Amino acid sequence: MNKSIIFVTGLSGAGRSEVMKALEDLDFFCVDNLPLALLSDLSKLSNSPKEPEQRLAVSLDVRGNDFFTGFLSTIDNLENSAASNTILFLDCADEVLVRRYSETRRRHPIHESESLLECITKERALLSEIRARANYVLDTSSMKTNELRNRIGKLILNRDVSSDIIINVMSFGYKNGVPLDADFMFDMRFLDNPYYKTELRSKNGLDDDVADYVFSQAEAEDVIKNISNSMEQWIPLHSTAGKTSLTIAIGCTGGQHRSVAITEELSKILSNKFSSVTAIHRDIK
Repeated sequence: MNKSIIFVTGLSGAGRSEVMKALEDLDFFCVDNLPLALLSDLSKLSNSPKEPEQRLAVSLDVRGNDFFTGFLSTIDNLENSAASNTILFLDCADEVLVRRYSETRRRHPIHESESLLECITKERALLSEIRARANYVLDTSSMKTNELRNRIGKLILNRDVSSDIIINVMSFGYKNGVPLDADFMFDMRFLDNPYYKTELRSKNGLDDDVADYVFSQAEAEDVIKNISNSMEQWIPLHSTAGKTSLTIAIGCTGGQHRSVAITEELSKILSNKFSSVTAIHRDIK
């Protein structure tokens, strides 16, 4: 079965690079600034039986007149031999584009003798037919970067992707150093240590009798409840702000008993709320 391609195009400065980053976060294979002449070859390659099933997004290089004159005919040729493709057109108000170019100090791709505003006006006219053919038109004038991922998810995937954040719950031992990539860190060393129980010393928090010992303490139940309630409130806020992954670190002295048992239980609770939760035990060999 032939795969469809999402083509990302639109006005220069409207946020094409940020949209490609958002699509990449949504597990699209992204090709940025592809020359139009290579599009047919890319389509053939992506439809090869040897290529894995993966959604493909392509941002096309608008430099050169061949893009404006040949884009739609190239798309039509692809659709004659492949599945239907999707055109996502990025629009933006002139005054916002002028401000963005002023802030970045980059020159417009159509940088002939015209002023910046004249370049924008000319490009808008050249892209008018493509805009009319687009499946989706997204105006980024008042859109913050962290809003793009959710908007793209709703447009392209037809679903809310705000809960797609990747959550890693990681146990660790303080004696081996704290995780450098932790977004939240909680210390479990206030709990009684199973290490001092001879029958539990050689085991870890993945063993039922160790977990039972840890959770026989009322404080363990309380801390799990408090952390999970806080995370269920805070994680969506981080996702809305544009964060795509988050690490919750749970520590104890050696990273073998208390932190492991708490990590396992916390990851199970969060899995009921969020779609991608993984328990990682850094210091268990």
